[in-house]
Amino acid sequence: MPESAEEVYARVVAAVGADGHLPMPPLGAWDIFPWTTVDGAIVPRTLAAPADEPPRWGESDEKPCGACAVGFDPERVVWEDEVWVLTHHGAPSGMPLVLTLHTREHLDMGNLDDDQASQLGRITNRLVRIIENLPEIGRVHVNRWGDGGSHFHQWFFARTARLTNVLGSTANEWDEILPPGPEDVWRADLHTVATKLANWGGDARA
Repeated sequence: MPESAEEVYARVVAAVGADGHLPMPPLGAWDIFPWTTVDGAIVPRTLAAPADEPPRWGESDEKPCGACAVGFDPERVVWEDEVWVLTHHGAPSGMPLVLTLHTREHLDMGNLDDDQASQLGRITNRLVRIIENLPEIGRVHVNRWGDGGSHFHQWFFARTARLTNVLGSTANEWDEILPPGPEDVWRADLHTVATKLANWGGDARA
């Protein structure tokens, strides 16, 4: 069962105090991070001039596709079938669950055929239903960013219910800010998701 809002809050207070601030995660140093400080105020970063699109992983010899080159780490596979692989990221993070759905074949969004697109819709709907029915989950955010890797991947962020400033598109930033939850709780929730998804087919691995 995922942690309650009270349990997450207690872990944060234990780490930094009720009025303390958690440390800035590494994303604060990324070139694409949109905020900076000027004279002590947080302001948008200066917009860079137009330039060529950088190659994504899987689009050049210098940046080969990791999924195709080495495959999916079996220790991170939650569920799989002949077309799709659902993975976790190796350890608990700030959100109760963060999962990524990949195609086995090297495809990008827009290259899925009608059958694959239909499967994607069904799996997405089932995962949202399964995860949102876990205790203490407020919502599941489904996100697809395509600027890093060209191999299809879609993210599922489950957020804790009743942590009311961890809402909307900031949930993925909070995932890196909040201290990770207990590993035994996380692994039990992965197992629940895997076995319930396998009711429709495929194999539970978590």
